[in-house]
Amino acid sequence: MRLFGTDGIRGRVNKYPMTPENVLKIGMAAAKVLKKEHSRNMVLIGKDTRLSGYMIESALTSGICSMGMNVILVGPIPTPGVAFLTRALRLDAGIVISASHNPYEDNGIKFFSSDGYKLPDELERRIEELVIDDGLGAKRPSGSDIGKAHRLDDATGRYIEYVKASIPRGMTLEGLKVVVDCANGAAYKTTPWVLRELGAEVVVINDKPNGVNINDGCGALHCETLQKTVREHMAHAGIAHDGDADRTIFCDEKGNIVDGDQILGICALEFKDEGRLRGNTVVSTVMSNLGFEHYLLKHGIKLLRTKVGDRFVAEKMRAGGYNLGGEQSGHIIFSDYNTTGDGPITALQVLYLLKKKGKSLAKLASGIKLYPQVLMNVEVEKKRDIKSIPEIEAAIKKAEERLAGKGRILVRPSGTESKIRVMVEGEDPHLIEKLAKNISKVVKEKMSES
Repeated sequence: MRLFGTDGIRGRVNKYPMTPENVLKIGMAAAKVLKKEHSRNMVLIGKDTRLSGYMIESALTSGICSMGMNVILVGPIPTPGVAFLTRALRLDAGIVISASHNPYEDNGIKFFSSDGYKLPDELERRIEELVIDDGLGAKRPSGSDIGKAHRLDDATGRYIEYVKASIPRGMTLEGLKVVVDCANGAAYKTTPWVLRELGAEVVVINDKPNGVNINDGCGALHCETLQKTVREHMAHAGIAHDGDADRTIFCDEKGNIVDGDQILGICALEFKDEGRLRGNTVVSTVMSNLGFEHYLLKHGIKLLRTKVGDRFVAEKMRAGGYNLGGEQSGHIIFSDYNTTGDGPITALQVLYLLKKKGKSLAKLASGIKLYPQVLMNVEVEKKRDIKSIPEIEAAIKKAEERLAGKGRILVRPSGTESKIRVMVEGEDPHLIEKLAKNISKVVKEKMSES
């Protein structure tokens, strides 16, 4: 059974693969794959604020140490903070215990290599093979060769200083009022501290994690309270992270959502004007809106699309030497600063533009006219190859004929959940909703057939 999805290992806690017994094996397998001769053999582990984080952290640490690798524990910290610290401390790997935007009952494990990028497929496969290998525990070290674990107390402070350094020295956010929704997750301290230290007036919501309220009706997937709070406080902008803060969604001063496509568009134009948009190219995924693509083309900027998942965006950026990419969902990668989606850095980059330009967020985003887009998630017991089911293919083809070239349809399996995602995009909101419902109905019926 495959352990790794598009964003690490994820599942319901105390059910395979997220049982303490299996996590122990994952730790052992990862250590065996990552351990090197004549190296510090040091792994950093961070986590979000889920109740199960303690249990997973203990099992993972035990497995890693049992194979002779050492562990640095940093506690709750955004996923991009782990990527940064792994590089900055010159460690062999970084691990994040998080299920991102999922509810607290779920948890997951994400790996970063020594250079701060997600592990390549080959290393993930080797870890998977070892987890199911009954001989994994053979030839374990003993005595003084067993690994040890210790805590790094100033990890969050180091990351905060790194985030602040992503805007020019001497630049402040004085005069800006910002609402921050921390999703009761990993950035509950980080982003408010960053913005306050730079002079912004900050109103914080959902910054009191208790282990079970992470992502609960709040954060990047539930922006209603953020929008309301921005309007109530007459703030200049609102910022929402997900549970591990590798993504950021904004709302403008009117309470209107500004998504990842619009953030990328705003930043791409600024980068181009400053002459620092490498390759005159932005990297995004097949989910990115056609309106966003048309906006880039109008300004002479090329868009490269990848499969869904910020790891695929990062890989394409790295291969082509590009420095701006991301996802509609708010995973934005500024590769001049970090190797993965970074919520706090994204927040700071956009607020810096507001201050530098002296324009409102609504004004900056106004030129990006997004097509209406409907996304439906169809729960299935088992994800099957869509192309192997003629009825689904026929439903998609029929819908494409209705769109007559004025829209897009994307039907794909989720990389993290037992769902098929149906996306329809076009000029007519009523038509695309009808088409999405029709396709979703066929998917549900045919996927349930044995």
